[in-house]
Formats: sequence, structure tokens, C-alpha cells
Amino acid sequence: MSIDLSGQVVIVTGAGGGLGREHALLLARHGAKVVVNDLGAARDGRGGSPSAAGAVVEEIRAAGGEAEADGANVTDFQAVQGMVATTLSKWGRIDGLVNNAGILRDKTFAKMDLEDFRAVVEVHLMGSVNCTKAVWEQMRSQNHGRIVLTTSSSGLYGNFGQSAYGAAKMALVGLMNTLRLEGEKHDIRVNCLAPSAATRMTDGLMDEDWLRALHPRLVAPAVVALVSRQAPSGAIICAGGGSFERAFITLTQGRYLGDGGDAGQRLIDEFSAISARERELVPSSGIAQSQHEFKMRKQSEPVA
Repeated sequence: MSIDLSGQVVIVTGAGGGLGREHALLLARHGAKVVVNDLGAARDGRGGSPSAAGAVVEEIRAAGGEAEADGANVTDFQAVQGMVATTLSKWGRIDGLVNNAGILRDKTFAKMDLEDFRAVVEVHLMGSVNCTKAVWEQMRSQNHGRIVLTTSSSGLYGNFGQSAYGAAKMALVGLMNTLRLEGEKHDIRVNCLAPSAATRMTDGLMDEDWLRALHPRLVAPAVVALVSRQAPSGAIICAGGGSFERAFITLTQGRYLGDGGDAGQRLIDEFSAISARERELVPSSGIAQSQHEFKMRKQSEPVA
């Protein structure tokens, strides 16, 4: 059975082109009312125009769907609050938020200006924080919400020349891990999406075979799943070219090295054993790591 989003209202940021456009179009085809947010800026975040968001709205309406355009800058919390207020005034609820807006200013860390670093973090991380904060109380009050944070393999695994981008994207995983706990009793489910897609953000980075195989529309089904009523929570979903995977942050069993002065040297000496991935864990929360370490210490104590 196809996912039915009829009656649900979803905000998609950065939806004027690329991945965001495909997310918005597919959400609308599944019945959602969509707010198409886009500042209309260049790839590096400079400039702005309302035309991109408006064009996507017209596509949705031409296909029989409902959509509204919004040009709020996700780094401006007051503007984001205005977008949310307008959405609630028109449709009365907000069921989903897809944080997709982003910019690139790639340079090696040695050559990167800190102003550019902050700009990237401000859009990817704080832009997502602003939008999520703006919808959070509404989702709590209606006891339902679905939030998608767009992470990246650059954050999960690293990419040369993307220190700012990678740092911001991995920070979103940390945000998800806490929000999925805080939102649980209100049925607010929070997940991360790590897309692989050929967009203007990847111009010059992929050859023609990759560009053909990694069309943005092949990522959008993951967004439909993650805003559905059946969505998981706390998952990192990777998607590209029609393939879908789940990434985990794991914890090895490790070794108890004691509290002696030579523990640092022993960590180096036993690094391979500490890194062994047999029976590795996926802690359910941050405290679960401490609980594991407490158990390891207790197990090492001599029996009285």
C-alpha cells in the first residue's frame, strides 16, 4: 500500500531546486500540503530570489496538489517563525519538517576563512535548529510530528576539503539523537537523511555516469517514509541511486585498562583489541555508554 499523506502539512526548506524540489514534488504527490521554502540564493549562500520556490509551487498546483511558497532565510529565526505562523494560519497544523537548506564553501581547513566556516555552520546547523524550534511546540501540542535533518557522508565519514560542511552535518546527528528522546512522548519522530545525489551542490565533483545514476528524485522516497505515520525515530538513513541503507554509531566492547598511571600507554598498546568490532553495541542513549563502562569496571573487580 502506498503511503498516504492526505491532510498532512509539511515544510521543506531549500526546496526551490535539487533534492528539496524532488522532496516537495513527491510529498505533494502522496497528498501532503507543502510549504516550499527557498531563499533562492547561490550555492555559496549569497543573493536571493523568490522565483525558484514559486516555480516549484506552480508545478505542484499544476499536478492538482496544494502548496505555498516561502522565502524565509533559515538563519533568521524571526523570519522562520513568520513562515510557521503563516502556515498555521492557512492550514492549522504542521505535521512534518524537512530541513534541507544548505550552502557550500569548500576549502581545505588550512585555507578556509573562519567567516566562511561560520556561514556554513549557520545555515546547515542553526538553520535546522531555527526551523525545528519554530515547529516544536506545535508538534508537541498536537502530539504528532515528523522531523528530517539532512546529514551527509561528509559528516559521517569525512571528505577532503569539507571541514565546515562535515562538522555541521555531524552536529545534526547529535541534535537528532537528543530530540528523538525528548519528542518520544509526543510522537515526534526525528531522523537523519544522508543523501547521495547529483545537484548544483555537487557540480564539478561527479562524472557523467554518477550524474545519471544519482538523480535527486531517487532520494525523495526516503523523505516520504520519514514523514509518514509509520516512520522510525533516531535513524540515519542513507539514500542514493535507488539504494537505501542505515548508518549506525557503534561502541566496541573495548578493554578495561584500570586506573593506573600506565593506562594511556596500555591504550596505545592494546588499540587493536579496543578497536575490535565483534559484538559491538549501538547505545540507546549517551548514558548507555557510561553504563557499559561501569559494567566493565565492576566485572574487572576481584570477587571478595
